[in-house]
Amino acid sequence: MLDASDPAGSPPLQPGQVLARGVARHLRDHDFACLEEFVPERGLRMDLLAVGPKGELWCIECKSCRADFTSDGKWEGYLPFADRFFFAVDCDFPTEILPDAAGLIIGDGFGAEVVRMPEAMPVATARRRKLTHRFARVAAQRLHRMRDPMGMLL
Repeated sequence: MLDASDPAGSPPLQPGQVLARGVARHLRDHDFACLEEFVPERGLRMDLLAVGPKGELWCIECKSCRADFTSDGKWEGYLPFADRFFFAVDCDFPTEILPDAAGLIIGDGFGAEVVRMPEAMPVATARRRKLTHRFARVAAQRLHRMRDPMGMLL
């Protein structure tokens, strides 16, 4: 029997990955394209970067529990790479510990809802161009890897 964390018989997803999938589904319904575990620059890895229909860049950090949030101080490093920054959590997460300036998304493995929209902080034009280009290349590389997994070994 399949469950929310293992829809295709692949290795079980971690709680944050399950949450990222639900958030990506929600954003896809609003015409955003999403990449999980996107690296904007060396040393940083966003849980989810979403590019909207007008080119807007949203960074979403998925937190599975209080310890996950308190042990991760890197999220502030993502702010220069996104027009809007969100935390995504499940309905049992203690949201009062999250910064008020950040957006808030409540979700699960099947969907999500934006509960609090953060103020927009536009990304610098040169950085936006670089990020959008990197987003496209990473997406294409991942698609190619899926279609030709052996090609990466040659």
